Amino acid sequence: MVPIQDASSIAHRLSLGKPLFWLNPACAHDAPHPELEEIEAAAARLQRCAPLLAQLFPELAADNGLIESPLLAVPALQQALALPGRLLLKADHDLPVAGSVKARGGFHEVLCHAESLALDAGILHSIDDDYLKLASPEARALFAQHLLGVASTGNLGLSIGVIGAALGFDTCVHMSSDAKEWKKQRLRNFGVRVIEHSSDYSAAVAAGRADTEANPRGYFVDDENSPRLFYGYAVAALRLRDQLARAGIPVDAEHPLMAYIPCGVGGAPGGICFGLKQVFGNAVHCFFAEPAEAPCVLLGVQDPSIPSVYDIGLSCQTDADGLAVGLASEWVCTRIRTLLAGVYTVTDESLYQDLYRLQSTEQIAIEPSAAAGIQGPARLLSQGADYLGARGLESRLAQATQLIWTTGGRLVPDEEYKKFLERGKIASNETLTD
Repeated sequence: MVPIQDASSIAHRLSLGKPLFWLNPACAHDAPHPELEEIEAAAARLQRCAPLLAQLFPELAADNGLIESPLLAVPALQQALALPGRLLLKADHDLPVAGSVKARGGFHEVLCHAESLALDAGILHSIDDDYLKLASPEARALFAQHLLGVASTGNLGLSIGVIGAALGFDTCVHMSSDAKEWKKQRLRNFGVRVIEHSSDYSAAVAAGRADTEANPRGYFVDDENSPRLFYGYAVAALRLRDQLARAGIPVDAEHPLMAYIPCGVGGAPGGICFGLKQVFGNAVHCFFAEPAEAPCVLLGVQDPSIPSVYDIGLSCQTDADGLAVGLASEWVCTRIRTLLAGVYTVTDESLYQDLYRLQSTEQIAIEPSAAAGIQGPARLLSQGADYLGARGLESRLAQATQLIWTTGGRLVPDEEYKKFLERGKIASNETLTD
């Protein structure tokens, strides 16, 4: 598992389906010019809608309608991993209502659409109006006339389905073959129509888009090409900035922040990466984690032609259902091509091992795809010497913050989670005896 940078060898190395560590040669050394306007606008929209969300979802009442996850110290995990500096966990697996990283972006996009419809219909007179009107009988009658469609491997569908149904939209989620049965059933329990596809994520997107756009009042939430999703995800950077400040944790040249984010089609991690770079500039370093059988964003970032993982002989088969994507979002890859520090790939067995390790050390429950970030710090230290050296980071590791981003797990049924743990325990024991 040595780092690679030669573009001519990347496809071959990836085709083997083995873990690797890739440093992005296009990653800029200079911080980007901040583009906070769109992110701040998304944050303001979520704030305007907070009273509405608190009314729609009683579990948000205590936080006044804010959908946010805690920032956790994980000292036992840090000790187990033998890492320098400070290890933190951004617990998006515990985001309320939707239970995954998709909550901010998914809710933001649907609220954008609802806001626009309500303003056009005169239900809202301006953005300064009372957004509780979006839960009125008049608004629900309006939204019921409109189709809201999305395609998903699971978590985005849950996010869109939950908020869409709560507002009264005719909501339809197209699920790829990778989606878990319990996620489909949870959507149906909310009154969402679920259309199952025997094909992969990209094919489900194409079918969902065509089905939705055939309806004159259809609106398709496109995870591959949606600025509304992207900037909603990026709001996480503003929230993290405030959490770090409250905790008294600096992020600057002397106190770098390394973030490790599981990645599927690229929308959520791309938005987070974009937001983090706007907020923290050169002081933050973002690494994505992808399944060894589905490294679509690695391919998409290093090659503008965006080849599919199938084109290099990979199967896209992985238990990390939220990351089982064969073709990356070209729009997202373009936005983050000079911002992303690198990508490392992981096997399913290592995901289960890390899921089990997190439970054993910190009693935190996540789903397999959310465990992809856990091995990031160790992989950077062991395989990222070139990056650390080029950025002058080796001498600053003792005062660095390593941030593992967990992305889903809150809603996993107990019986499913027990199966995850058992597989993780077996995989961990096998590793010890090898």
